[in-house]
Amino acid sequence: MWLVITIIVFLFARWLCNKLKNPLANPLLLSVIILISLLMLTGVPYPAYAKDTSVINFLLQPAVVALAYPLYEQLPQIRANWRVILAACTIGSVMSMISTGLIAVALNTDNTLIAALLPKSVTTPIAMEITSSLGGEASITAILVVIAGLFGAVCAYPVYKRLNITHPIAKGLTMGAVSHALGTATSAEKAPQDAAFSSLALVLCGIITSILAPTFYTLALWFADFIS
Repeated sequence: MWLVITIIVFLFARWLCNKLKNPLANPLLLSVIILISLLMLTGVPYPAYAKDTSVINFLLQPAVVALAYPLYEQLPQIRANWRVILAACTIGSVMSMISTGLIAVALNTDNTLIAALLPKSVTTPIAMEITSSLGGEASITAILVVIAGLFGAVCAYPVYKRLNITHPIAKGLTMGAVSHALGTATSAEKAPQDAAFSSLALVLCGIITSILAPTFYTLALWFADFIS
């Protein structure tokens, strides 16, 4: 039942957002709000909902693989700009962890929360694994990843328009580096080229963050001890 309801809610949200023509009207965000409200009103626990809609999670895997096709179409541009792409993804991953770590330390958060915050800008499975390896709470990371993804999905393209950012590499890399799969899905609706570079950044930033997160976690703990 909840599978049918989820599909109907998403189709309604997409129809409504197309009618509103507002950057803040995002189908994914609206769907999440409606579904959470319905689950709370009906008293249905999330595990029961997840079980009924497990086919959607299964279909996410081939959907992610399907992103490889637009990426394949952009191979000439990737080869020509691989240095810029690698540099942008590295800087994006590093700055995300630095800014998050500094804010967490400034707010005097505990170690487990710092571990949960650091990988918030990479896709959920990678982020949760990183958090678990650092001794953090993976469920908190999952929530933060969704929030980061929704924020980018809603705000990125209005920001691009305001700043006159039009190049697909610039738009795609920034979206994938910050808003992972949710942002990539939004890019796929806007422009295939954007989605191709966003999916590339999603993968690269996941790898880079996985490698560097333990180091930045150690530095964050050292800095917290230094200023305390």
